[in-house]
Amino acid sequence: MRVHDLATELAVSAITIRRDITLLAEEGVIRRVRGGAALTEPPAPEPQPAREPSEAPAQQGGPLTVGMVVPSLDYYYPDVIRGVREAAAAAGVRVVLRGATYQVADERRQLASLIESVGVDGLLVAPTTESDEGEELVRWLHSAGVPVVLIERAAAVGPYREAMESVVSDHALGAAMAVRHLAVLGHRRVGLITTISSPTAPHVRAGWRLACEELGLEMEGTPQARTVDRRDPGWAQALDDVLDACLASRTRALLVHSDPEAISLVERCQDRGIRVPEDLAVVTYDDEVAELCDPPLTAIRPPKTDIGRAAFTLLLERLRNPDRPAHRVVVGPQLIVRQSSS
Repeated sequence: MRVHDLATELAVSAITIRRDITLLAEEGVIRRVRGGAALTEPPAPEPQPAREPSEAPAQQGGPLTVGMVVPSLDYYYPDVIRGVREAAAAAGVRVVLRGATYQVADERRQLASLIESVGVDGLLVAPTTESDEGEELVRWLHSAGVPVVLIERAAAVGPYREAMESVVSDHALGAAMAVRHLAVLGHRRVGLITTISSPTAPHVRAGWRLACEELGLEMEGTPQARTVDRRDPGWAQALDDVLDACLASRTRALLVHSDPEAISLVERCQDRGIRVPEDLAVVTYDDEVAELCDPPLTAIRPPKTDIGRAAFTLLLERLRNPDRPAHRVVVGPQLIVRQSSS
């Protein structure tokens, strides 16, 4: 029998069915299969002590399977995936990974496949949440019938805007840390570059603005660019426009999201004879490849591996105790000081 069919026939949630399957598999009455359960012919079971709710589900009926969908397999998320993989290996849980493309239709297709074909027990996902399509995807996830933990996203659903379980980096705090670092070095103007396609950009901008206002930094005339990313044909012109604005406003410090754009900016500074950090201090946000730049870039490093571990832990706790309240976990980033701002 499939989980979905049982939940429909018995008029209960899929989470309840999955929990009962786990308990019955422990007793040897049934065996777990992908997406559901099948009967077995066990020997007479010996009496077993009651399991405390805090203990991990036993694996006699097969390991728990967790599905994971992230928008990129080659930037930012590899370290998040590593954190999930390490935590899952320690718990004896199988992880099935899928990569999406920042497209809602692709994300929903991958998620549906994990639920319906693979038969996962829970989901870790970094979904698109903006736009009407993104909001619809969040509602679909909330009613998918398996526990869900959002990674680097936060969302609320329903008429009372109930929180979905999530683990996020405090990107606003990270951006504020970068501004404070530059202010300590004596900069009174700190410019900002973010790309229009990044879901992290709004949080970075919010933290940058808050820190500038708290420190009384000069913001009028300071570059605050929302640009295309470096792969776009318009990137070169956008870069020159920002550097021209820095020269015109005597802005001598920039926070750039993310590493590829920051490295490209430093290269363009070198072409134009602008010295980094003597003429323009640069701090990047992400710290994926920042230290490979010349000069190595000061960076804000989100806690990517810890995000993965925390997300897996939240999901495992939800599988152990479906009735626990929703948790929202926020993890702080680090400032890594290198030569580009000194």
